Amino acid sequence: MTAATTASPTSTARTPGQIWTRARGILAAVLILVVAGITFAAVRSGTHYGQLDPRSADPKGSRAVAELLKTRGISVTVATTLDEATTATGPDTTLLVARPNLLTRPQQLRLEAAASASAGRTLLIAPGPAATARLAPGVRAEPHHAVSALAPSCELPAARRAGTADLGGTRYTTQDPGTVTCYPVAGLPSLVVLPTGTSGDTVVLGSPDFLHNERLDKQGNASLALQLLGSRPHLVWYLPSLTDPSATADDHAPGGGNEEQSEGGARDDTTDAAEESNFLDLVPSGWLWGTLQLTLAAVLAAVWRSRRLGPLVTEQLPVAIRASESAEGRSLLYRKANARDRAADALRAATRTRIAPLAGVPARDAHTPDVLLTALSARITAPDHDLSNLLFGTAPSTDAALVLLADQLDALERETRTS
Repeated sequence: MTAATTASPTSTARTPGQIWTRARGILAAVLILVVAGITFAAVRSGTHYGQLDPRSADPKGSRAVAELLKTRGISVTVATTLDEATTATGPDTTLLVARPNLLTRPQQLRLEAAASASAGRTLLIAPGPAATARLAPGVRAEPHHAVSALAPSCELPAARRAGTADLGGTRYTTQDPGTVTCYPVAGLPSLVVLPTGTSGDTVVLGSPDFLHNERLDKQGNASLALQLLGSRPHLVWYLPSLTDPSATADDHAPGGGNEEQSEGGARDDTTDAAEESNFLDLVPSGWLWGTLQLTLAAVLAAVWRSRRLGPLVTEQLPVAIRASESAEGRSLLYRKANARDRAADALRAATRTRIAPLAGVPARDAHTPDVLLTALSARITAPDHDLSNLLFGTAPSTDAALVLLADQLDALERETRTS
């Protein structure tokens, strides 16, 4: 008998049919998830809008206040480019700038010039330091503070009628005696009304929260929103965008020749834009939902494919089964888990248990290499290192090597019985 390893004609590779049987369930699940994700994203892509959008019914949208304004006879127009916003300005128009920090320096200067000449009202939502300096000259932005229910503490009629409102956020200071400051927090106001021209004004708000759908029915938010946005018969809701062609235009706006401030202004623009937006704001909402669904699917697949979630439990079989069926079922489990090491250990342990009595070795020493190998060497003519590798060696690296090991163990047992 020899334990030399030779190629085995037996093949344990899976057939294409077996591979398809195992993989078709996973492929079907992935296909369903992909189709559902694409369908869901397509359905939402045409109706979902961002935060502070008067068309959005999401909690952070502003559709509720837009609908209330329409019922009061106020026309609401959405502008997505600077050209649309500046063209629509006039004495009977309120211009709401939702994200002034997204505007470049030339855009801000151009917008301020148009708003000042319009004699209408301009509302700036949470402008940062650079945007405040350009769009509301004379007003200075101070550090951010938490949004909370604040009392007006001022003589502005709209604020006094509204009463407590959810404001805060960016706070502002001004040295102009003609400005009105309201809703102070930690000593600094979060609403500033700055007169412009003969009959126009600019309203600087530190936070957009009171305009959100989820907060409109709280405190005096609805009253304050309707009075600030409904003071003119027309409302232009300007939603600045990074894709606006004017964002890449050369600096030809009024005041654009101030070279001393250009470098610092660019830095301030970058800082304000970073505060106002992040990467997630630039990703379409459908892709975010799709990523969330795929992540959930991956977690569920990981749980489904997990080998076991606790220790093995030994149970009595409910019926008597043939030993060959039990051995075949166990081998299939080993194969499914690619557990060649466990299968080899089981084969070697069973062989040692059976041949130990044949070699005159007590059962307690059947798995002791020195005792068992010494007794076997006296009965058969195999080299000691071959016996040691066969009965106590390492795990096979391939399925073919495992089959060869089983054949060699059978040959060793037959030789031990006949010697």
